[in-house]
Amino acid sequence: MANPASISHLESGSARIGILMNPLGGQARKRETAIRQILSDFPVTIMCEASDAPEFKVAINDLMQADIDLLVIIAGDGTIQAILSLLFACYPLAKWPVLLTIPGGTTNMTSLDLGIKGKPEQVLQRLKNNLSLSSSPLFAKRAVLCIEQTGVNKIYGMFFGIGLVARGVKFSRSSVKKIGITGSIFTVLIMFRSLLGMILGRNKQQWAPVNLSTSQTNGTMQHGTYLFGLISALDCLLLGIRPYWGKEQAPLHVTMVDQKRKHLWRSLWPLLSGRGHKLKPQHGYYSYNTKSLEFLMDDEYIIDGELYQATTANGPLRITATDPVTFLVV
Repeated sequence: MANPASISHLESGSARIGILMNPLGGQARKRETAIRQILSDFPVTIMCEASDAPEFKVAINDLMQADIDLLVIIAGDGTIQAILSLLFACYPLAKWPVLLTIPGGTTNMTSLDLGIKGKPEQVLQRLKNNLSLSSSPLFAKRAVLCIEQTGVNKIYGMFFGIGLVARGVKFSRSSVKKIGITGSIFTVLIMFRSLLGMILGRNKQQWAPVNLSTSQTNGTMQHGTYLFGLISALDCLLLGIRPYWGKEQAPLHVTMVDQKRKHLWRSLWPLLSGRGHKLKPQHGYYSYNTKSLEFLMDDEYIIDGELYQATTANGPLRITATDPVTFLVV
């Protein structure tokens, strides 16, 4: 929950606004002229630009010192993850401003899940129009994943992936990203390349499944080898994908597909379209909701498109849900 005073100021039309833009983000870079034109007479308290970890830290400190009520982030998923990590590390949630994420990156899963649609300058124009009206603002709340392991700083984000998901992101750092493709087209290419690599069996190490042990509620460990796994606090992923079907009342959605799954091609559409309830654990498809879980593994994982490495030497990788964060929807 954000600072109640910030919500009150937004509702009364007296909010102090801060904007943080990553000018190197895929959409922000493409739409820079239009974005800057909108921002040239925007009613902001403070405007910051940042594109790496040290700059993000300085920008967040400046924005929080300005006592803003709304933090507008024009960036993609990776920058949003970095900002969330800084905010959680340095400020109690009750002191946070309300957040507005504007899709300014190469991938913008968080913004799209929150219902923030359109080009960055179009969203900014809607925000500007709303600020001049006396209409009631629309808010959304989402929990955030907290990922921690001994010897590593806590990381906060909205999406965690292993196996084929992480392999695909690693591939995306190569030629596809360098040619400047962004958004949904970029995501489709990564998914297609990942599936093609798995089908053809070329460079098996590059598309290898992940071996891990999962901690059970009774304290035992379940060992397995999985084609891929994902954990998300988002209701919907890019391209409208809803690859989970758990019924538990908990904020984190978990889906795992076993290496020895059956009927993969027949199962792809249910898996991606939110109809996964038709898939069975005995066939290698698992999905449930939880508040926390632990993995033991020696492999790569991603958080919002950023690559990290887990090692069993540091003990289990623990993933928990934070209290809900308040976002503005425009």
